[in-house]
Amino acid sequence: MRTRASLAVFAVAGITALTGLTATSAHASGSGDTKITKVVVNGGKNVVIGTSGAKTFTVAVTAQDNSGIKRADINIQGPSSGFFQPTKAVKCTPAGKAATCTATFTVDPRVDLYTNALAGVWYVDTWVDAKDGDFYTTEKAGSFKLQREGKLTVNASPEPVKKGKTLTVTGKLTRAHWDVFGDNKWVAHGNQSVKLEFRKKGAKSFTTVKTVKTSKSGDLKTTLKASVDGDWRWNFAGYSSHAAVASGVDFVDVK
Repeated sequence: MRTRASLAVFAVAGITALTGLTATSAHASGSGDTKITKVVVNGGKNVVIGTSGAKTFTVAVTAQDNSGIKRADINIQGPSSGFFQPTKAVKCTPAGKAATCTATFTVDPRVDLYTNALAGVWYVDTWVDAKDGDFYTTEKAGSFKLQREGKLTVNASPEPVKKGKTLTVTGKLTRAHWDVFGDNKWVAHGNQSVKLEFRKKGAKSFTTVKTVKTSKSGDLKTTLKASVDGDWRWNFAGYSSHAAVASGVDFVDVK
């Protein structure tokens, strides 16, 4: 059964406190020769979550012991007392003295993500039992990023445009906002550096033309001289708590 990121939310003249499962300080212990050799979360990709729609991902922990691996418990914990348990029983696939134990997690932003503070670096907690009674446990077997999803638009005008004339490229950067009542929405992502990129007609890759900062309302706007036909787009690199995102492309015909 999935456990919510928080245990309870108390309302006193509005929301005044959020309490949850508290992650303890980092600790590892064990017995015998049991050890963890690899941890892979979501296939090695960041876990990106928007405003609606549950996100399902896996955590695969590979461990070994001379006698073989019997079972494993896997949980994940993050900032703001975030804590999740698997939605399915952990399954271990043996391979000689080692085994890869996989846990499946499902996170619904409307139910499980009560604050934006849950975005950031998360850790994998695991306990591994060997067939001979040995074990190994650690609160930080691996780490990954659980990020707020972003959206980015682009518009280049006028279309078509005469060569040498001014071309204006605009856009807007927004991000997922997680709310304690599940009233999630997309909000402006202001004061962020975003690259304006161009791909000449017939070319395979984009090149950076300039970097522009979003306004307080998340808006982007810049001007330049039109020279050749091609695609324009904005590209946001993201950071620890926010996912990278590129806009679609807007092709401009230069006459």
